[in-house]
Formats: sequence, structure tokens, C-alpha cells
Amino acid sequence: MNIPQHVAIILDGNGRWAKSKGMPRNYGHTVGAKNVETVCRAAHDLGIKYLTMYAFSTENWNRPDGEVAALMKLLESYLKNCIKTADRNNMRVRVIGDTSRLSDNFRQKIAQLEEASLRNDGLNLQIAINYGSRDEMMRAVRGMYRDLADGKLSEEELTEHTFSGYLDTADIPDPDLLIRTSGEQRLSNFLLWQLAYSEFYFTEVPWPDFHKEELERAIEAYNNRDRRYGGLSK
Repeated sequence: MNIPQHVAIILDGNGRWAKSKGMPRNYGHTVGAKNVETVCRAAHDLGIKYLTMYAFSTENWNRPDGEVAALMKLLESYLKNCIKTADRNNMRVRVIGDTSRLSDNFRQKIAQLEEASLRNDGLNLQIAINYGSRDEMMRAVRGMYRDLADGKLSEEELTEHTFSGYLDTADIPDPDLLIRTSGEQRLSNFLLWQLAYSEFYFTEVPWPDFHKEELERAIEAYNNRDRRYGGLSK
């Protein structure tokens, strides 16, 4: 089986899953957070090298204040515990997105986690927090503009490759496969530049129920696609 090098996942359905069980939405987010390690282990066992998960978008700030506060607390707690998880699983963890809106304590936890896992050479896990692809591209454009103005970059160097180097995923290969759980079939402002040639897989299974078997189904579907480049079969 051809295993994709990089899989990106939009983690969707936590709230609806909890509601279906008569539980509050935050319960779904808690169970969903615990499922991250399960899927990371499965990805590693299958031979996936990079896994990028959409945890909190720039639009998620528009949710009710109580839900946002609970999500922030849950993410902070997850990142704190993730240091041990990363060490146990030889996993390198990075956070992508605009972290400037996060609390000082949150940013400190991110820095500690990224430093602690820097030398791990197993699965590369990217967690998108306060991430929006349009915001990412605007930040990249502003960075390029500053370097042009400072003479660090010339107009002749403005290529797709150069632009990619200013994105949050600068040294990470583009995803081969995007998975979105819980039935929605849209990108929701996630990795718009990086997903230009990716295969998409949508499943009705909500994120808390998305385990190794579901990941294998997604990869099987990926293998059954007739991949074409420039109009020619691969």
C-alpha cells in the first residue's frame, strides 16, 4: 500500500458527538483531545511521516465565550502533557498559526514543547492553533514585503518556492491527503496554499470515533485514486 507522507486532518464533530450522547459540547472536545494521541500512534505505525491537525481556527474565536475559554484551557493542558507524549513516542511537535493572540502562559508552553521535542525523529505532528490560511498568507506577504523593503529579497526572487518559505509550514512537505471528519465537505480556511494538489477524503465518522481503522480506510481510498499530474496518470 502506498502510504501518504503527509496527512492533514480537520478534526470535526466533537460537539455533535457529545450531543448525540446527551453530554455537553465540552465533553466532546475533551474526548477529541484524547483521541489525538491514538491517531498519532496509528499514523506512526502506518509509516506516515507528517500529520497536521486543525485544532483551533481564527474563526473559532466567534464561538460562545464559555466554549472558547474551555477550548483554550483544554489545548493548554494538552500541550503541557504532550511533552511526555512526544518523548514517549519520539514525536516532534510544532504549532502553526498566529500565536500572538494567545496568552503568555500558552505561548510559553508552546515554546517548551517545541524545544523539548526538537530532536525527536519519529512522527512530525503539526497542531494548528489560531490558524487561518488567509491569515497565514497575509502574514507571509507582509514578511516578504519587509524583506523587499530591507533589501533582503529582490523582485526576481518572488517565486512560489520563495512564498512557501514564508508560510508557517516552510520546511514541511505539502499534504498528500486531507481528511475531514463528521460529514462536512469544505476546507474551512485550512492550508489553502498547501492543499493545491492534495487528495481529499470526507467521512461521516465524528472525530472522537475516528481511530486507526478509519485512518486505514482513508489511506485505502487514497490508494484507489487515479492520481494525475498535468493531465497524465502518475
